[in-house]
Amino acid sequence: MKYEILGKSNIKVSRVGMGVLPIGPNQRALPLDEGASIIRYALDRGISFLDTAQYYKTYPYIREALKGSCYEPVISSKSLCVDYSSMEAAIDEARKSLNRDVIDIFLLHELRCGQFEERQGAWDCLQDAKAKGIIRACGISTHDLLVTSEMADVPECDVVFPLINYAGLGVRKGNGPGTADEMIESISRCHASGKGVFSMKAFGGGNLTANYQKALKYVLEKQEIDSVMIGFGEIKDIDDLFDYIDGRMSPDYNPDVSQKKMCIEQSDCEGCGTCLKICESEAIFYNENGLAQIDEGKCLTCGYCAAACPVRAIIMY
Repeated sequence: MKYEILGKSNIKVSRVGMGVLPIGPNQRALPLDEGASIIRYALDRGISFLDTAQYYKTYPYIREALKGSCYEPVISSKSLCVDYSSMEAAIDEARKSLNRDVIDIFLLHELRCGQFEERQGAWDCLQDAKAKGIIRACGISTHDLLVTSEMADVPECDVVFPLINYAGLGVRKGNGPGTADEMIESISRCHASGKGVFSMKAFGGGNLTANYQKALKYVLEKQEIDSVMIGFGEIKDIDDLFDYIDGRMSPDYNPDVSQKKMCIEQSDCEGCGTCLKICESEAIFYNENGLAQIDEGKCLTCGYCAAACPVRAIIMY
């Protein structure tokens, strides 16, 4: 495993990090010991960078994985908070839940175009937390290339966590879709300005997993990206990754996706109804919160809904 420094932050991370969302209650909902063992296995293999979030509810898995170990991975967390006091509470929650005095990286979670001013209170809290030494670096996560580009001109922003994959699945440009090339241009601006850049959704929320090697090759060859976050839900996912980066993978290998399931991320869904209209099997319905949800008993896993979703809230895992 190679290691890189995130921009000017002086934070050293593995070239590939582990996104812990898949093991948590929003996706696979693994038992605590099983989820923790997957994290521990990733650490044993040399992955030293973990991505989590307040919304993911995966802090207990990380704490359990680190219990009694000598590992000190870089941990990045994030919150959807808008105001100062809520962000302060989110940082305190992470510190207590992870049993850490200092959180390495803390982000505004999923910053959308035009929201930076609206979430200024939360941003101010991150700046103060960094000044107090309870976080080492702050920044944003986003699916939007305009937001990514904007951060290049924000001196206080240390790191940026954008969405990028070869197909451009999930890339936003304000109120419309963007392209992979446009996002790479924005990422390059951030990298040139000294921001640390680590990327998400290399597999387009699982929808590009059938083109596994193409998807990995695209992001890992980008010099503008310091680290690539991959969501691991089982040990085999980690072994596959290392087979690829160590050059042991057969050129024609792609994972079996026949048992994958579709899922709608409730924090991303806007209840627009696009997926309901395109699903011919009528497997999608509105839940009690007015958001789209999938009936697994009817879902054919065709993936048409994922391609149609304007905010890419639909994933396959």
